[in-house]
Amino acid sequence: MRPSFRLGRIAGVEIGVHYTWLFAFALIAWSLAAGFFPISFPGWSPVAYWATGVAAALLLFVSVLLHELAHSFVAKAKGLPVRGITLFIFGGVSNIGGEAAKAKDEFVIAIVGPLTSLVLAGFFWLLYSVLMNTSRLWSGQGEPLAATLFYLSLINLMLAAFNLLPGFPLDGGRVLRSILWGTTGSLAKATRIAASVGQAFGWLLIAWGVYQVLGGNYLGGLWIAFIGWFL
Repeated sequence: MRPSFRLGRIAGVEIGVHYTWLFAFALIAWSLAAGFFPISFPGWSPVAYWATGVAAALLLFVSVLLHELAHSFVAKAKGLPVRGITLFIFGGVSNIGGEAAKAKDEFVIAIVGPLTSLVLAGFFWLLYSVLMNTSRLWSGQGEPLAATLFYLSLINLMLAAFNLLPGFPLDGGRVLRSILWGTTGSLAKATRIAASVGQAFGWLLIAWGVYQVLGGNYLGGLWIAFIGWFL
């Protein structure tokens, strides 16, 4: 995916943003400011909800960027060229040139992303716990910060879990392909099987999204269906 505009480089990896990221950012910020934070942390002013929603949405994409940087750095360490990282409506994608030379290299490159998200989830939860247990900091001013840390811990845990699902080209699908590759000795056969599993998983997500829409969860259902369509 070609970026619409470039942000710069991190350790030699070019970072870009696709125009669809703007829609995702606006949608996430709105859903946090109008839904998640008011329900989970009532009593704030509208300005506080929107400021916290925007900050949390930005930090979510920073978390996504760190997830993708982990993929890129390990890929470079394994001798693969990395053209850059693009943030877009469904998160981020590392533009890695070529295929890993060995199944175990493919496994490590794929698994490091979800592991990074798990580490981030634990890190943000630790900060949240420290803040909650420090009465001096827990006040009207500290509550938005604690809420942001709570959300970042939760969303990074969800990112790790979702990416581990065996839906190629998700990380879990690539992990599955690496295992099949190591088992069968054939990258082509492993790719065909993993791609078929990914397509089946995508159709399941579309069906689940439609079911959610019919049940009244219009925004969530459409989002799930679009993710299935993307797969």
